[in-house]
Amino acid sequence: MIFSVCRGWVALRGADGMLVAAARRGVVLSCVTLAARKGLWVLDDSRPHLAAPPRSGHASAARGVIHWNTPTFPRDPDSCEDSLENALVILARCQPYESALATWESAFRQRLVDPAELERAPLPPIARRLVEEARPFADSGTETIFLTRLAWLDLAITPQVWILGHRVDFLIGERLIVQVDGGHHVGAQRSSDIAHDALLTLHGYHVIRIGYDQLMNQWLWVQRTILAAIGQRLHRAA
Repeated sequence: MIFSVCRGWVALRGADGMLVAAARRGVVLSCVTLAARKGLWVLDDSRPHLAAPPRSGHASAARGVIHWNTPTFPRDPDSCEDSLENALVILARCQPYESALATWESAFRQRLVDPAELERAPLPPIARRLVEEARPFADSGTETIFLTRLAWLDLAITPQVWILGHRVDFLIGERLIVQVDGGHHVGAQRSSDIAHDALLTLHGYHVIRIGYDQLMNQWLWVQRTILAAIGQRLHRAA
C-alpha cells in the first residue's frame, strides 16, 4: 500500500522510518548516521545526523543534529541519503579527530569510497588531513584510536602481529603486547585468550589486556600502565 509522505514523495507501508522522516523535513541522512547505516565503524550514532542546504529553514524542525552545508559532491535530489563522500567530509568536522580517522579508515578498508577521488576534491583542511593520514589497512576503529593516542611515543607499535599461532592487537617494541578486548571476549574466546596469554608469558612476552571501556573512557590509566611497562623496559628483549 502506498501513502503520501509530502509533495513529490510517496512511500510503501513499512518503509524505512528514517528515510520517510528525512523526506518530510527536506533533509538527507548524513555524517555518522549514514556511516553507521553503511556498516562503517563509528564512535556514536545515538542521535540522527542530517544534512540540509544552507538557508533551508524548514529543515530546522527536524530532530537530531543538522549540518547546513553546501555539499562537496552534488547531492542526488531523488535520494534521502547523502553520498558517503559528503558524509565523510561532514563527519570530519563534526567528530573528534581520532573518531573521524577511524571512520574514514573503515570506509577505505571496505573500499566503499575511492581515496583518489577524495584527494582530487576541494576538501576543507581537516578532511584533507584525514584523506592524507587514513590507512586503508587499519583493522578496526579501536586500533586506529589506540595508535593515534600513542603516536607521540618514539617506539615501534605494530598492529595485528602473528605470534605463537595467534594474532595480537599490538606489539610495542619487541616484547610488550597490548590486547584490546571487545564484547565477544567471553566463553570459549576468553578461554583461548587466557591460554595464549600464558603461552606468550612462557616465551618471554609481557601482556597488558584492556577492555573497550578502558580504552575509550579510562585512557589516562591505560597510558600510565603502558608507560610504566616501558619504563621497566618490558618492551625490550632480554
